[in-house]
Amino acid sequence: MSLNRSEKQAVIDEVTGLAAKAQSLVMAEYRGITVADMTRLRSTARAQGVSLSVLKNTLARRAVAGSAFEVVADQMTGPLIYGFSTDAVAAAKVVADFAKTNDKLVIRAGALSGKVLDVNGVKQLANIPSKEVLLSQLLGLMQSPISRTARVLAALAEKRGEGATEAAAA
Repeated sequence: MSLNRSEKQAVIDEVTGLAAKAQSLVMAEYRGITVADMTRLRSTARAQGVSLSVLKNTLARRAVAGSAFEVVADQMTGPLIYGFSTDAVAAAKVVADFAKTNDKLVIRAGALSGKVLDVNGVKQLANIPSKEVLLSQLLGLMQSPISRTARVLAALAEKRGEGATEAAAA
């Protein structure tokens, strides 16, 4: 079913809004994927804050024109699903994780901060831990010297306490 001009403009406006808020874009071919698998992919993506859309490539090219994702406009050919996410890693992680279990989903390309990512770049981006994990690792690193110092001081106090107890007993 073809869209009329106003419907096409509405799609372009919606995707332009997604692209304006997003930090990353991942494109993948979905040829041969069952409806059930596609539904599962979409629900996983929604839970991770990723917006997945199947779009006409001409509309997608118009929507990303002038944005940081314009760098991948020449690769927008064939049946593609577009994943936009505000978290730089989320879209790549969702698509790459799904592609591991479903060989019919083929990662085509991606974009991050105005730079084109090839298939390996998208997979490397997907391997980066999430923001929450990175923050917890940073907090652990910051707390490590403090907790070690506290343990050393507690051990010294305990040792001095034993020495005072032995002197009092003698």
